[in-house]
Amino acid sequence: MDAKTQKSELTRAAIVGAAMNLALAEGLEAITLQAVASRLGLSKSGVFSRVGSREALQKAVIEEYGRGFLAEVFVPAMQKPKGLPRLNEIVARWIARTRDVEMHTGCLYTAGAFEFDDREGELRDMLLGEITRWRAALRRTVLQAIETGELKADTDPAQLVSELNGLTMTQLHDARFLRDPQAADRAMQTWQRLLSSYLA
Repeated sequence: MDAKTQKSELTRAAIVGAAMNLALAEGLEAITLQAVASRLGLSKSGVFSRVGSREALQKAVIEEYGRGFLAEVFVPAMQKPKGLPRLNEIVARWIARTRDVEMHTGCLYTAGAFEFDDREGELRDMLLGEITRWRAALRRTVLQAIETGELKADTDPAQLVSELNGLTMTQLHDARFLRDPQAADRAMQTWQRLLSSYLA
């Protein structure tokens, strides 16, 4: 990568990062080329030349958030054996990320779901696709734990995934809104109690 290309990529990363900060603070609809340009001291045309349209930038933010989420929560857990060790690692990392990242920034998946729950269009479809893929990956991990015999054979994977999502949403609510410093500990205790009801 030559110096010019590298600088261009770094600038694009800064643009997407600034847009993500804006989305986490005010919502995806708050992203505009001018707002991001102002944050970075760039011209609006300079932002456009690197990321394209406003919608392209919004999509880039959703993609980048998804990459970061999977890189922290899902990918490292793949080093664990299939079954309960992997599921436990995913949940522990999800709770930790909610404590260390989303507690301070908010969660694009959660906030975006509320922002776009009553709208149609490409952004909603893209966000839905990201969340659906994540939940499908989590469901596969639950299925593997059933196949290894560690979870009960009659475990409903969709139910457990829904309960896990509710667990982390509650953690986020309590950490950010109630400012409960014990939110992550409570989430982990909830997971242990929940898991005990599913163990074979």
